[in-house]
Amino acid sequence: MRKWTVPSVLFLICLLFLLPDQGRKIHANAEVDSDAPVDPPKVEERIGAVPNGLSTDSDVVKREAESMSRKTLRTNAEKFEFQAEVSRLMDIIINSLYSNKDIFLRELISNASDALDKIRFLSLTDKEVLGEGDNAKLEIQIKLDKEKKILSIRDRGIGMTKEDLIKNLGTIAKSGTSAFVEKMQTSGDLNLIGQFGVGFYSVYLVADYVEVISKHNDDKQYVWESKADGAFAISEDEWNEPLGRGTEIRLHLRDEAQEYLDEFKLKELVKKYSEFINFPIHLWATKEVDEEVPADEDDSSDDEETSESKSSEEEEEEEDAEKEDKKPKTKTVKKTTHEWELLNDMKAIWLRNPKEVTDEEYTKFYHSLAKDFGDEKPLAWSHFTAEGDVEFKAVLFVPPKAPSDLYESYYNSNKSNLKLYVRRVFISDEFDELLPKYLNFLMGLVDSDTLPLNVSREMLQQHSSLKTIKKKLIRKALDMIRKIAEEDPDESSDKKDIEESSDDNEKKGQYAKFWNEFGKSIKLGIIEDATNRNRLAKLLRFETTKSDGKLTSLDQYISRMKSGQKDIFYITGTSKEQLEKSPFLERLTKKNYEVIFFTDPVDEYLMQYLMDYEDQKFQNVSKEGLKIGKDSKDKELKESFKDLTKWWKKALVSENVDDVKISNRLADTPCVVVTSKYGWTANMERIMQSQTLSDANKQAYMRGKRVLEINPRHPIIKELRERIVTDPEDEGVKQTAQLIYQTALMESGFSPTDPKDFASRIYGSVKNSLNISPDAAVEEEDDVEETEEAVKETEEPPKTENVAEEDLKDEL
Repeated sequence: MRKWTVPSVLFLICLLFLLPDQGRKIHANAEVDSDAPVDPPKVEERIGAVPNGLSTDSDVVKREAESMSRKTLRTNAEKFEFQAEVSRLMDIIINSLYSNKDIFLRELISNASDALDKIRFLSLTDKEVLGEGDNAKLEIQIKLDKEKKILSIRDRGIGMTKEDLIKNLGTIAKSGTSAFVEKMQTSGDLNLIGQFGVGFYSVYLVADYVEVISKHNDDKQYVWESKADGAFAISEDEWNEPLGRGTEIRLHLRDEAQEYLDEFKLKELVKKYSEFINFPIHLWATKEVDEEVPADEDDSSDDEETSESKSSEEEEEEEDAEKEDKKPKTKTVKKTTHEWELLNDMKAIWLRNPKEVTDEEYTKFYHSLAKDFGDEKPLAWSHFTAEGDVEFKAVLFVPPKAPSDLYESYYNSNKSNLKLYVRRVFISDEFDELLPKYLNFLMGLVDSDTLPLNVSREMLQQHSSLKTIKKKLIRKALDMIRKIAEEDPDESSDKKDIEESSDDNEKKGQYAKFWNEFGKSIKLGIIEDATNRNRLAKLLRFETTKSDGKLTSLDQYISRMKSGQKDIFYITGTSKEQLEKSPFLERLTKKNYEVIFFTDPVDEYLMQYLMDYEDQKFQNVSKEGLKIGKDSKDKELKESFKDLTKWWKKALVSENVDDVKISNRLADTPCVVVTSKYGWTANMERIMQSQTLSDANKQAYMRGKRVLEINPRHPIIKELRERIVTDPEDEGVKQTAQLIYQTALMESGFSPTDPKDFASRIYGSVKNSLNISPDAAVEEEDDVEETEEAVKETEEPPKTENVAEEDLKDEL
């Protein structure tokens, strides 16, 4: 026995030492394994109608707790710096005093809707991209966690790859970023953020830490996160439940933004901003319901006590009832439940009967469509259904204001504000073939039942139905704009006193507002659209010599034309004030003719295409061919000034003057310079010279011949005629005639060909009026040799300034 006692004791001692070590190893291995990626636990299907992405399984909640509660970037994530323009944008948002922080939710929902539109469009040609089960449900889900102060917005859209997350949310700033920053610095209206494609960054109005979890069909699931401190991080998602496809945005709300954890507040915002989103928006809502539960023992004993006091007859009745029911006793209690609540149950507005849609609903729909949530209503709208060979429904809106970049790169951009749907499926919002460029300011959508679904954009452009749709849309758009004018009391030519209703007051001045915003588009339409030129001409507005600062139409002008007047008179220039003083209007105004003022540079091009209106031809009063009745003395005047006109034409041969004639348009001015019927006016020359890539040779060709028209009743012209008769070779008379022509050239709006020569003639005339000899020379200054000391004085700065600078430095 002693032989085995010692070894046994030693063996027991070794076991005692080994067991704690083994326990520690097991514990350590458990810790290591907990950090390693593991397959996510299986989630029970549709617990309380909860989709996979936002399920309430307790294991998932526990597993997500770490990432949701943190407000620091993950250590193993790949770090990036925001692009400079994005950083500027975020600084503006974070430091903004903008009071309406509600806009963040509408921007996130709008982005989610765009993502859903994209995946639905892809599914038209490849149904497998949608997947199966919950992934195939195109919806938006909103969920909040009051304890952790987290608001989540989830969509089952197209999702983003790692590269998309970097590109769309950080390093590459789109042109919209710069445009929005510039707009913010000038107007300070953060409400327009959605129009510039940078609405995502509005999340930093309410959150100080944001996570974007996204899964694209072509990539793994990634997490984008940022604290808006100039950097963001992206890492492969190993913490959250697989989304399947789509994007979930988690906002860790600031302390001052806790109001957005209120379900009622979220419902109100969705109703206000996202009522017409084309996908269902669900909120994980809390509700209290009545539930029948088994009664407690205490309750049953109370019932027994009360039953003892009852009469025997009542007891017999109750016994009979119990025998019939034989059910256990229950009681009703309040129970808190959660379920998905649909927030936008509105039918697509364009599918409804126009008579059933209110003005308020149209206004809300416009704000949702245009991402413009200001207080202003659209100026007009048109809701119609086209039937026949091509069937489609459409809603068109005239915005209250023109975009700041409406006419930038007008002919190079393919921008369109119309959304195209085919059988309620969104196809594209970049389809520029539905309306011509001059109507690209209109907002709206077209839903066609005729166009094919599963074709490419290029094939769709060639589809035969598209031309018919475009033709009908143009006609409806022009009718809608014409209706604005018809309903505007200021546009009525009837001067009778009529009691104005509140509706009239609301529509008063609406067409003037439209014209100030979009008038240039109508003019471009006249240039580009020959088919609708006459209809567009009816929409033209302008000021005239008789309009007293108000806008006038061509129909109103024709109604005021004098008897015998055959042409519509107009003049072009830089401003109304300048044109009112023009010598070309002198006799026309005196004879009570009305003249149209065209002051927009595009008007010069416009009048090259608009040759006549309602059988009335247009006549530029600064060109040849002006007819203002007949004067019986015309022949006599021409004969009496025949010598002067011939002499003057010869004297001006070097000035490219084609002729000198007696004028029928002047009253108080000695003479003017007019251009040939098909040549450029002075205003057109100025416009063409200001072009960056203008060709001087072509300008010389298009400039045309100039004609000097003289006023035979003016004393200067009469005196000049007398001087010519006396001595046609008088050099002084020639100089005077040249000076008169150059002065008339400038007064007519042209630039002198030789400004130096013109200036020297003016100075010569001044010398003559002051009785200074033409040969009088300028007094020469004395030539003084500069000494070395003088040079040093000019080069060295005064000592007093140096002393002053040193004193300033000491003070600082």
